[in-house]
Amino acid sequence: MDARAAYDALFTKEGRANPYPFYASLHAHGQALDLSQPRPSATIHGYDAVHQLLRDPNFRVIDAERVDQTRPSWREHPALVVFMNSMMFSNDPTHGRLRRHVSWAFAPRRITALTDSIIRLVDELLDTIAAKGSAGEPVDFMAEFAYALPSNVIGALLGVPEEDRAWFRPHVIAIGGVLDGGDAGKLAAGDEAAAELMEYFARLVDARRKSPADDLVSALVQGWESDAALTETQLLATLTLLFNAGFETTTHLLGNGLSILLDNPDRMPELREDPSRASAFVDEFLRMEAPAQFTTRYAAEDAEVYGVTVPAGTTVLVMFGAANHDPSRFPKPGVFDPDRPANAALTFSAGPHFCPGAALTRLEGEIAFSRLVRRFPMITPAGASTRLDQLALRGFTHIPIRVG
Repeated sequence: MDARAAYDALFTKEGRANPYPFYASLHAHGQALDLSQPRPSATIHGYDAVHQLLRDPNFRVIDAERVDQTRPSWREHPALVVFMNSMMFSNDPTHGRLRRHVSWAFAPRRITALTDSIIRLVDELLDTIAAKGSAGEPVDFMAEFAYALPSNVIGALLGVPEEDRAWFRPHVIAIGGVLDGGDAGKLAAGDEAAAELMEYFARLVDARRKSPADDLVSALVQGWESDAALTETQLLATLTLLFNAGFETTTHLLGNGLSILLDNPDRMPELREDPSRASAFVDEFLRMEAPAQFTTRYAAEDAEVYGVTVPAGTTVLVMFGAANHDPSRFPKPGVFDPDRPANAALTFSAGPHFCPGAALTRLEGEIAFSRLVRRFPMITPAGASTRLDQLALRGFTHIPIRVG
């Protein structure tokens, strides 16, 4: 397929449902593609090119200063206010300052300390699935497990009361829809969700100022007040994006991973018999079906990426999902193979914007899948699954299962 046609096809309904054949067409044309248009000017899709670009300080995230040049009305949209005031859409020195305030919460010893509580949560959710599916009734894995587990884990870490966590699900989905861009309806829904989330966290921040607790919100409130360079809007945006990122990435790892297992039932026994295999399984789930499929960067100065000229100020699309399916790095990329050597997917990005919650997401996935296949050795699909109609975020809204 022509390279331009393959790129355009990614943003059709067919491409959103299954981008991998179109990624394969892009790979046939090299590591990067000149699109010959202003936004983006190129797609960076080969593993080596993506790996290199994410570590190149010349390529910067689209931050508030950059968006002011192209869309100065962005402050009228609460969803964009959340994004542009978060570390996800900040460059140094702001990015480094924001990241330092949250990174301690994801330190290895703190993640390890969460193991027992995650096991308890997983077993409680599996109990619920067992009860609801005891007579062979279909159970929606996404509703009963994939949304519930990470929302409770990140909710407990932040200090969001348990009774409020279910309320976040539609708000997280609405904000995630904004990342696909170009849809006024998705932006309006994202704006409404972002405004409500910011109001929620403003109340929670106020409560923690009056009565601190042993949670991340309390710690961030104290840290923000000692750092005059940070604003209240950045605090609320950080909390909103932390919950969204901690919730959504893990949710889609769980849904995508189960879908892959259901398509490869012959691999379930080895995970059931040897739970230590969970790490390799999770790595392969993350490679095959990256929850976040792409990001954007712009060139601060004139650059060249694998033969593609990128003039200063122009934008490139950086494709994690395509890089993870580059056949020059991952032979037979469409085949599920947890035994791949050096399975270093780029799902969590790389360089200064590597996801700080990657270890927590992996831990939740490893515990969840090792215990799921042991608890339900006869798990099977109970009908067609429903995917999100998005490319930026890849996952499911419903996966009906039977558990025997």
